[in-house]
Amino acid sequence: MEKSDKIFVAGHRGLVGSALVRRLQQDGFSDLVTRNRSQLDLGNEDAVNRFFAEEKPAFVILAAAKVGGIKANNDLPVEFLLENLTMQNNVVRAAHESGVRKLLFLGSSCIYPKHAPQPIPESALLGGPLEPTNEAYAIAKIAGIKLCQAYAREYGAKFISAMPTNLYGPNDNFDLLSSHVLPALLQKAHTAKKESRRELVVWGSGTPRREFLHVDDLAAACVYLLKKYDSPEVINVGCGEDISIRELAELICEIVGFEGELAWDSTKPDGTPRKLLDVSKIHALGWRHQIGLREGIAATYEWFLQNET
Repeated sequence: MEKSDKIFVAGHRGLVGSALVRRLQQDGFSDLVTRNRSQLDLGNEDAVNRFFAEEKPAFVILAAAKVGGIKANNDLPVEFLLENLTMQNNVVRAAHESGVRKLLFLGSSCIYPKHAPQPIPESALLGGPLEPTNEAYAIAKIAGIKLCQAYAREYGAKFISAMPTNLYGPNDNFDLLSSHVLPALLQKAHTAKKESRRELVVWGSGTPRREFLHVDDLAAACVYLLKKYDSPEVINVGCGEDISIRELAELICEIVGFEGELAWDSTKPDGTPRKLLDVSKIHALGWRHQIGLREGIAATYEWFLQNET
């Protein structure tokens, strides 16, 4: 992988894609190709084929996806399934047909069974039923992994798949209708503080445990994998540490400066009881995360304050 290689980052405006662009530029890669949705609709097969035929990128990182939290996944399963399947099918097929040297497909830890062993090894994939609240998204991502593996097996393509844990950081989605738990809690705590509320209502019981990785760490891992990893077998990317939602909410309130009480709405779903990735495989390759949770949340809150609309 040379600094002059042309790299297409699909989804460059999102949480992951923007971090990838920052990291690649920081590392000296000078020929990055990006397109926003108005310039290139990844759901349009003909447009995707034309783009790849004209640009001929050497590397592709597929970070574009329709994403959301429990509520969005639960409310819109058709959209999560169809839009993700269509986008990834178009990009992966066009990448192969245009001669891309290497493609990195980004999945999600929600591909693993609801009651997978903890920490979750890569071998747990397809080992049991999925979490119902995000099943549609998970199935789309599993299909993307299997498509990349099929191209590797049938054509020898270097199409690899990384499974990040829960992510957060600059350019996250703070919309309470569609956001994930960490940015949603940041937004709620900030609003509660600003409005001098005495109470902050949090979904669920607070007992589920989750692992959180700063998106800049994921971006570093992606560049590392493009250089060091060629296997079609999935590889987990995480920090190897988890925290309960209750502990997370308390930490966020401390960082934001909200001094009221937490109230737990047990009528709302908890989701998977625990989700911690086994990261021994990527550790064995020589990569480890660098950004601690408190440090990462504090930096994310600073970004949020500077970009609040």
